[in-house]
Amino acid sequence: MYQSRVAIALAVLASLALWACSSRPNFIAKNEPWRADEERACLASGYVRESPFVTVRSALGGPSVCGALQPFTVSATARGTVALQPPALLRCPMIPAVDHWMEHIVMPAARYHLRANVVGLKVAGSYSCRPMNHVHGGRLSEHGHANALDISAFVLDSGTVVTVKGGWWGALAERNFLRAVHDGSCSVFTTVLGPAYDANHRDHFHLDLARHTAEGRICK
Repeated sequence: MYQSRVAIALAVLASLALWACSSRPNFIAKNEPWRADEERACLASGYVRESPFVTVRSALGGPSVCGALQPFTVSATARGTVALQPPALLRCPMIPAVDHWMEHIVMPAARYHLRANVVGLKVAGSYSCRPMNHVHGGRLSEHGHANALDISAFVLDSGTVVTVKGGWWGALAERNFLRAVHDGSCSVFTTVLGPAYDANHRDHFHLDLARHTAEGRICK
């Protein structure tokens, strides 16, 4: 009787272990030498330096295919004038891209459509070692390379928070602002996805610097 109980218990534990392994999302990752080359060039340029709002991290965690050569924690962009809430984990090339996007796309759009200044960004996602859209067995997301940023809202100097989810079909000024940001983002990032793309992006803008050999840029 005792031995049969032990056997049953071991069988249950084995089943639970197999279930846990099978339920954990996995992904497909390709060898892409351009990523390291691009990152080394960015680091060598000296554009990205440590500051009160940009700090070096030793690692990001996850399997070796995930992460970056030299990741950074970024708590503010646009020379420290626009806070990232919470701070984002990004690879080097994303940092000047986000700076340029903020100063040349987001800020002018906010002043024109909202008569206000943007002082904060609500970060819905940055580094995450996971498949695209969390689909088990899918391709590794750009988030897994710290090469993507998801923004769910813009904080104005008036205290107003313009959310992507509420503003995309909200008041006219907010709609115009968000569409100007979305469209302008396509001149900075190689992938821009928003509420018009699919249900997974109904509440945020996805921005990344992936290389799309056939499509060039993806802006949806």
